[in-house]
Amino acid sequence: MTVGIIGYGAYIPKYRLKAEEIAQAWSQDYAKIMASLGVHEKAVALYDEDSITIAVQATQHALARANVALDLLGALYMGSESHPYAVKPSATIVGTALGCSRNYLAADMEFACKGATAALQAAYGLIASNMVSYALAIGADVAQAAPGDMLEYSAAAGGAAFILGNQQDQILAVIEKTLSISSDTPDFWRRSLQQYPEHLGRFTGEPAYFAHIYQATEKILSENSLRAQDFDFVVFHQPNGKFPVQAAKKLGFSSNQIEPGLLCPYIGNSYSATALLGLTAVLDQAEPNQKILLISYGSGSGSDAFIITTTNLLKKRQDVTRTTRAYVNHKEYVSYLRYRQMYASREGGKP
Repeated sequence: MTVGIIGYGAYIPKYRLKAEEIAQAWSQDYAKIMASLGVHEKAVALYDEDSITIAVQATQHALARANVALDLLGALYMGSESHPYAVKPSATIVGTALGCSRNYLAADMEFACKGATAALQAAYGLIASNMVSYALAIGADVAQAAPGDMLEYSAAAGGAAFILGNQQDQILAVIEKTLSISSDTPDFWRRSLQQYPEHLGRFTGEPAYFAHIYQATEKILSENSLRAQDFDFVVFHQPNGKFPVQAAKKLGFSSNQIEPGLLCPYIGNSYSATALLGLTAVLDQAEPNQKILLISYGSGSGSDAFIITTTNLLKKRQDVTRTTRAYVNHKEYVSYLRYRQMYASREGGKP
């Protein structure tokens, strides 16, 4: 059975915090940090925004492109590592806010930054097994970072949503293949009731991000007798602006293949949404019958890989609603002080 994307959407808060502002606030070397991370600025959530409100906004765009009735959705999965409630699903709140019927499976997914691609795989599996006809997979986060920590330069807010289906005349992009790589590699974590995540610094690179990205990419290419040159676009998870570019070069992909979906330098790393936001940016500009490689990464650790091929219908749906780049370009800068005030309510009221 053919399963594919029938609708997709993105949401990025308009407020931006420049990396230079963070460096000045903590008397850190901005030039050195830029050379290391390659993140110029990041998107930050307003006082009344959280992963749920972001998810709803992104899904409304996906619904506009899908043009499918809400009561036909058989499943709603939401991947995030900043669910507003420790014990209470985000997915049901999103479903209610959208106006879904009660006849759907709802579940929250967690796997650090790849909870959303796990949601995409679960949605794919339900449809491929004929359990449901349509399913919604969302990635949304308002990422946490301790003040002054290196993560603060990249931890951002944003969301992406995808509606999957199996009707040939509705599919914008076919999900051809998917597979996963998983291991116990503890490079980044946050224990229950712990306010901010911890990480192993430079060890988040080679044994964690790169090892899993490389293995997932090489495995899906070899199993399908494909090479880097066979793809028009590649989207890797983007914890910063440097890692995905390094990975692309190592694996034989060109700058022309990775740059269309490389958003982290301009909006930061919105964790579960990051790879999928890159995919939405690519879908906004792709032509029919082009091939996309999507590789996510989640700390702890694992990667999900997807081979996606666009269809003739995509061009008709790209401009139906707001594009990802329109969100990237629509911005208003805030000071570091205002940023800390905006996030205080999420962190116990301490700016």
